[in-house]
This record gives sequence, structure tokens and C-alpha cells, in this order.
Amino acid sequence: MDPRLHSRLWPTALAVLSLALCAGASAQYLAAPQPEGSSGLASKPGWATKRFAVAAANPLATDAGFKIIMAGGSAVDAAVAVQMVLALVEPQASGLGGGAFLLHFDGSKIEAFDGRETAPAAAHERLFLDANGRPLPFMQAVVGGRAVGAPGALRMLELAHRQHGRLPWPRLFEPAIALAERGFKISPRMYAALLDARQLRNDPVAASFFFDAAGHPLPVGHVLQNPELASVLRQIAAEGSSALHQGRIAQAIVDKVRQHPDNPGLLSLSDLFGYQAIRREPLCFEHRVGAAGQGAAGYRICGMPPPSSGAIAIGQIMGTMSRLASVEPALEDAAGVAVPNCMRLPCPDLPAGIAPGARWLHQYLEASRLAYADRAKYLADPAFVDPPAGNWSSLLDPGYLTKRAALIGAGASGRRMNDVKAGNPGTLNIGTAPMPDQPEYGTSHISIVDPWGHALAMTSTIEFGWGSHLMVNRGLGLGGGFLLNNELTDFSFEPTDASGAPVANRVQAGKRPRSSMSPTLVFKAMPDGSLGPLVMSSGSALGSLIIHFTAKTLYGVLDWNLSSQQAIDLPNFATLGGPALLEQGRFPRATVDALKARGHQVLEIALPSGLQTVQRTPDGWYGGADPRREGVVMGE
Repeated sequence: MDPRLHSRLWPTALAVLSLALCAGASAQYLAAPQPEGSSGLASKPGWATKRFAVAAANPLATDAGFKIIMAGGSAVDAAVAVQMVLALVEPQASGLGGGAFLLHFDGSKIEAFDGRETAPAAAHERLFLDANGRPLPFMQAVVGGRAVGAPGALRMLELAHRQHGRLPWPRLFEPAIALAERGFKISPRMYAALLDARQLRNDPVAASFFFDAAGHPLPVGHVLQNPELASVLRQIAAEGSSALHQGRIAQAIVDKVRQHPDNPGLLSLSDLFGYQAIRREPLCFEHRVGAAGQGAAGYRICGMPPPSSGAIAIGQIMGTMSRLASVEPALEDAAGVAVPNCMRLPCPDLPAGIAPGARWLHQYLEASRLAYADRAKYLADPAFVDPPAGNWSSLLDPGYLTKRAALIGAGASGRRMNDVKAGNPGTLNIGTAPMPDQPEYGTSHISIVDPWGHALAMTSTIEFGWGSHLMVNRGLGLGGGFLLNNELTDFSFEPTDASGAPVANRVQAGKRPRSSMSPTLVFKAMPDGSLGPLVMSSGSALGSLIIHFTAKTLYGVLDWNLSSQQAIDLPNFATLGGPALLEQGRFPRATVDALKARGHQVLEIALPSGLQTVQRTPDGWYGGADPRREGVVMGE
């Protein structure tokens, strides 16, 4: 085994700036403290394994999954163990009080498990409007009980484990319970997140757990024990997810939400008791690399269907790009010299400063703006909205994407489109209004392949960094607890547009908010249309930008023949329909200037993705972890 698999080097924490979107009809792009930020930029080696691989956002979580598989556990078993440790060591991103999407492959069939949170039965479409009918300021909506939805991650994992688990359910909680009781050292990343978590200090339980008597965050290296969480995990291990969704723990959740002094919420015991995880059909699309008829490689890329917007948006971006004039090669070095695509894997060392060039970026940004326009108009919980043309795959229809691609100036002098609107892949007009821009944050991603040919990609979240800033403790005299989500702020604050047309992703009772989480599995597409071998598992953290981070990695591995680590290391780029967002200090000035010359407003900001990827190699597996965070890959 590669000794680097057991590395426990914590990256240096750096102050970061990133994107904040102000709620309302117009978007402002501000430099603001990233609420779920990075750990700096620390080089990661990439990890080669033979039989299996576990990639997660924290070394302690990765280690838990590794130990479970070594004990005979499946990929799902490992994911349960990893997620329980993440609830302890990365509480600002995900945990028991949040939701998740899981894409699973059992060696022959792909399944999508939906553990997205749901709005309370008492929720209504004016939930985030003030007395004058105006949207609440974002943070006013976040902090407190108002935005807390019924959590679903635990019920979803239990559902997946019943079908695909190999070890007993209680065994999977042992690593997290041991760590919670023994304690773990506060990492630079958690410390940096606590420095920015001013409103977390207003919750008495969280204040006494994460901060000293003077209100300062506990320092890096402080051994943090969480006996309350250990007790909760023991109960869940013994009783299953019902321990969280009914009884004393459920009552503590509801009391915390409904008794908030300034911003109470609507969550009830019946909302928790009645929550159900859902098995869905995955949403898959074809992607071809190379010219048709000249040995083009075919892939089948699969992700979550709505209420996730990830797979549809990624499929639209890649499908639209494939219909534009080819940009070959896409990558350039720091001097702007084209770098030919690698002809073998693993790709040899790349030139320093490598990044996509301006022409490719222009096409990508324009394809993304078209995809995000469709996302804003159409995508929401499928139990509440109908897909255009009666099927979500209509948004990926080749004829429709050809028409969308024709809108883009793709040539050498192509310029940014002035006005981007949603298309219509069907014959009927869908009478929903585009959702206004508003923030979307949070998340953590796990990618796992096991020795039995099973694989998964799972993304979990509590939404904003530290969620609703409410920490649940049952009052048993134990310190610590777990944080609750603010997932309802992923709904549109404004239920209608100025003309009264409803927004598809508006608040409604029992509804699941739209998400950008994009757990992704990639397979070889066989000539007869059947599913070929698994190629990779991937996904990322960081809200609505997850779509771009995941797409970047897919292009890097599939189109440019990079290793998963090299693809993750590439500088990040994105748009939410407005300015072009480029990772600060990672693109040549000539690229920035060329994009501006095409009409793009360019903002260079921190874009701290949280990518984890495992890809197949001729010798086994190769895993990559984001250098912007503290994750690692382990395997054998």
C-alpha cells in the first residue's frame, strides 16, 4: 500500500474570499468571507490503489471508510461510517441534521437515493417574505428555525444500507462514536470557519462547545470531544433512523426550531416522523470524445434527477459544447501556449500554470448561461412541477441542444450573449417564472469503490456554513450535539414574478428544495447501447458552483485524459448566468483580457471547491482530493 494513503498532514489555513449573492431580483457579486471555505491550496499527490478506494473531505472520515471496507464492508457501509465521522469533524458542512443525494452502482444497476430535506407541512410560499411582501435579507432567513427542513440524510443511508449493506448497521457507527468520545484535534479549516461564524456564538449550546469564555474559537489542535453526539449515535446505531425522527431526539430538534427567540420555525414532530427517503431513476446522458467515426470514445454520465439540478445542468453544458466548433486543444500554459491533450493515462507531468484558454472558456461560459437559464425556470421537486415536454430528458434532447448551441458566438470573434432566456424543448409553454438569483452554499462529497464492484458518489449538506446556526442538545448534561440545516433557503424567497407567474422552486408544504448537488458516476458506453465498465465517481462541495467544479473534472479526465488529481488541480471557473468567475491568481492575464474583449465581465475570486474523484486505471483505481481542502484518498 502506498504510505501516502495514511498521510495526516493538515493544510495551512488561509483567509479566503468568495462569492456572495444577494437575494432579490438582481444579483450583486461581492467579496465576502466564504461561509464554507477552503483550507488553503496544499498540493495533493493523487493516490493509486488496487482493490478499492475511499475519497472524503477529511482524513479521519476517509480512514473510517477505509477501516469499514477492510472489515468486509461494502461501499454503502463505508459511506455510512464516513458520513457519521463528517458529522463530527466537519459539522459546518453536513451531518445528522441535513440531507444528501447518493448515486449507487451494484455492478449491474444504477440507483439514485434522494435524502433531500422537506419543507414542514405548515410551510407556505410567503415564508421568506417580510410584512411588506419583500424578500428577507439572506442571513436573517438563515439563522434560527425558519429555514430548517426535515432532515433526510440518515433515512436515506438506512434505505441504501438495507439493500446494499454487508456489515450490521451498529458496526458502522463505531468509528464516529470512538472519535466523539476520545476527541479529535480542531483542524485549521474548522478554526477558520469558526472565525467567521459570528452568529454561531448566539446559540448557547454552540457557543459553549466551539468557543472559549471570551467568545474566541477554540484553537487549532484543541482536542474537541462531543459526548452528546456520541450518545445520539449510540441510540441511532441501536434503533436505526427512527431514533432521530421520533422520541427524545426528535422532540429536542422541534423544540430548538420552534422556540428560537427571534426567528422560530414551523418544523413539527409529524414532519420528522413522516419523512421518507426516495429511490429514483438516475438521469444519464451520453458524452463522446473525439470526432464521430474516428474512434470517438463514448461515455454514459449518470447523476441525480430533480430535485437536483446537477445532472441536467452538466448534461446541457457538455451537450451544448459538443455541438460548437471544436476547440482543440483547450488547455494552455501560463504563457498562453496551447498544451496538446494527453495521449496516455496517467498523463505525464503538465506545464506549470496550465488552465483552459479563453476561447474554450468563452464557449463553456455561454453554454453554462443557457443551462442556468433553463435551471431557473424549470427545475424543482418533481412531485410539485411537471417537466417540459413531459420528461426531464427533454432538456437534454440532441435537437434542443443543437438549437441552444446555435445561439452562441463560438468562432474566433464570438462575443458574450446580451440576453439569455430559458428555452422550450416542448410544444407547450410552461407558465413558470425564472427564479431570482440567491445564495446557495455548503456540502461535502464522498466517492467510494469497493472490492466487490460496487461504487457510489454521495453529496451531503446542511446548506450554509454551520447551517441554521442551531445546535441540538437533549439537555442530559453532555457537551456538544449536532447542527440543523437551513435548507429551506434553497427555495426561491419570491414565490412569483412581477406578473404573478409562479416560480417552480417556490416554498410549498412537503416540498424538497432544488439542489445543485451533483454526485456523478461515469461508465463506458458500449456500441450496443448497454452500460459498460465504471470509469469514475466524482462530485464536489460549494452550493450552486458544484455543477461547474464537477463538469471541470469530467472534462479533465474524459476529454483531456488527465488523472483525477490533475483534473481537480486545474483552476476553477464558473458563472451563474452573470459575470465570469475565475479562481483568483490562477489564470494568465492574457486569458482574462481575452474574455473581457468578448464582452464578459470577469471577477477573479476564491473558488474553494471540495472535489473528490476516483477513476479506473489499468492497474486498479486512482483517487484525487481537492488541494483547496483537507481531504485524502485511502485504499488497498
